[in-house]
Amino acid sequence: MVFTGRLRRQMLRIHFTSADLMRTRIASSPDPMWELTLSLHQLRSPSSPVFREWRQATLKRLQAAGATDCLALLLQLVPQTGYFPDFLTPAETGKGLQAQIEAIMSTPIERLSSDLGILAEDNRLPAWVGQLARGDVGMLSRLAEAIRAYYAAAIEPYLTQIRASVHIDRSRRTRSLADGGYERLLSEMQPTLRWHDSVIEARYPGEQVCHLEGRGLLLTPSFFCWGQPITLRDTTLPPVLVCPVDGDARFMALSLTNRPQSEGHSDALAALMGRTRAAVLETIGDGCTTGEIARRLDVSLPTASEHTSVLRHAGLVASVRDGNSTLHVLTPLATALLSGI
Repeated sequence: MVFTGRLRRQMLRIHFTSADLMRTRIASSPDPMWELTLSLHQLRSPSSPVFREWRQATLKRLQAAGATDCLALLLQLVPQTGYFPDFLTPAETGKGLQAQIEAIMSTPIERLSSDLGILAEDNRLPAWVGQLARGDVGMLSRLAEAIRAYYAAAIEPYLTQIRASVHIDRSRRTRSLADGGYERLLSEMQPTLRWHDSVIEARYPGEQVCHLEGRGLLLTPSFFCWGQPITLRDTTLPPVLVCPVDGDARFMALSLTNRPQSEGHSDALAALMGRTRAAVLETIGDGCTTGEIARRLDVSLPTASEHTSVLRHAGLVASVRDGNSTLHVLTPLATALLSGI
């Protein structure tokens, strides 16, 4: 993919058919690897006041954990501007960080070599990148270790804020979709996107054209995406468009506590109903299945089912059958309760 820094004004164009509109969807939760890679840009942008406290706290945590080498490794792969490898953001969205790490570890050598070759065109890279391009297992393991260490310091402590911003943004988009269909949804995404004649256009640091050809598009709201959307360079991969959340959605999320999720009102809610049950309530957000709750919180299906049952009997969750799954949504009482955390 290409990071949209301050480069010359060019365009991204994504062409839709009627079948693509039918298959276009909005991601239901933040994508761990997109948030991780895009946060690396914010970490190196001291002029941006929005993420100042996050940046300072993250650097301190990395230093305290002795993970500065992990940060240095990732910064080599994700430069401040321009391309960074598509294989770093695999399509296992919604399955969690571990699934994405496993997908990265199993990236075919041909793709590793191709992606890193593109990166080397405009960047001076250390020798270990050559080992990575050849699929060296040791280097892939080092990359996985770096991802985990950085995620623990930069992303995990702020998951409440990140999830909240994405859920706020997604709720707005789904209302637009319900009221006016996909054309309204896409047309209302200005100024980030411009929709006309079945084509999305956006400012981009290079000319790029993608014909969806019936595959549809995954719209992924992102907390750390800033200013302009980002997509994969390889148009043969599952199409995704990562868009910044609305500025006020990000502000509202940051103002929840403006500190890591382990502090503040989240602890009060956890003390009231138990940390796991509170996490289940927060995870449900604008709706998810029992299986999705289990995956996101890394608990068993019976455990997730038990907690949703208790929340349902308490009047906080409503559950309906959705095919072979059970879909859980928050009641107004639960929404009011969560608005205070």
